[in-house]
Amino acid sequence: MNILLWHVHGSWTTAFVHGKHRYLVPVTPDRGPYGLGRARTYQWPDTVDEVTPEELAGADVDLVILQRPEEIDLVTEWLGRRVGRDLPAIFVEHNTPKEGNVPNSRHPLADRDDLLIAHVTHFNALYWDTGSTRTTVVEHGIVAPTAHYTGELDRLAVVVNEPVRRWRVTGTDLLPLFAEIAPLDVFGMGVAGLPDRLGLPADRLAVYDDLPQHRMQAEIARRRAYLHLCRWTSLGLSLIEAMSMGMPVVVLAATEAVEAVPPEAGALSTRLDTLLAATRQLVEEPDTARQLGGRARDATQARYGLDRFLTDWDRLLEEELCASR
Repeated sequence: MNILLWHVHGSWTTAFVHGKHRYLVPVTPDRGPYGLGRARTYQWPDTVDEVTPEELAGADVDLVILQRPEEIDLVTEWLGRRVGRDLPAIFVEHNTPKEGNVPNSRHPLADRDDLLIAHVTHFNALYWDTGSTRTTVVEHGIVAPTAHYTGELDRLAVVVNEPVRRWRVTGTDLLPLFAEIAPLDVFGMGVAGLPDRLGLPADRLAVYDDLPQHRMQAEIARRRAYLHLCRWTSLGLSLIEAMSMGMPVVVLAATEAVEAVPPEAGALSTRLDTLLAATRQLVEEPDTARQLGGRARDATQARYGLDRFLTDWDRLLEEELCASR
């Protein structure tokens, strides 16, 4: 198929475009949010083609993957085709509800008969009220990292985007508690202002802003353990990637993490004292950390492998294309 999709979430898109199709990704001169084009910090195959809005007007598109409601109007404007009428569409919902009266959060695309909503976690599907709109769940999959866990540094790795702005959502306020046990290395986008905001010295907190994926994974794998302290986000793919590399993890038991992380992979709890004690043990006992990381790797490869992910998506894409004919 020729599939149109916007570059929104780098890790998810990286897995998705490793399928057997041709992927058309809009690009604009400013490479803004609706024309970001091909990824620069992820490795994408040659089957991903950048297309301008002008080129899309005459492009051969079989199906569109939507990820933001406003993309529906862009399909009409750029392709001259109506979503769900002239062109089959699947809306991928990446997020937990952010606005509204949770758990009564009404999805912006509720009660539509022209598309399918595909949630990336069962938790998200449970908490969004989508009315009569058809829904399904296709769980995450990842491209297997080339890095492998060594844990040689008695430091803790965290991957989070915009930790200052998102603050309690991403558990940023909890980081100083863990920095008392071991130095933190925080990777992601918009992390530069974090040391000043937390007031932590350089020997307790270092930040690495927007590294290419392969470099970031190689660095993370050298740290003793991975911290995931998000209170209210969808399942972080960096957490799954860390587990896949054989890293032990310390995870706040919230949202989909309670399904994705087996207790034997490290520590999973809503109790901070439990998480802090587990972190201290992992730092002080490298052999224990290595054993738990091996269990994390086995569990993740079985559930979040790329082959399963692409097989699930191929089945869904074919069903939607056939249903539209």
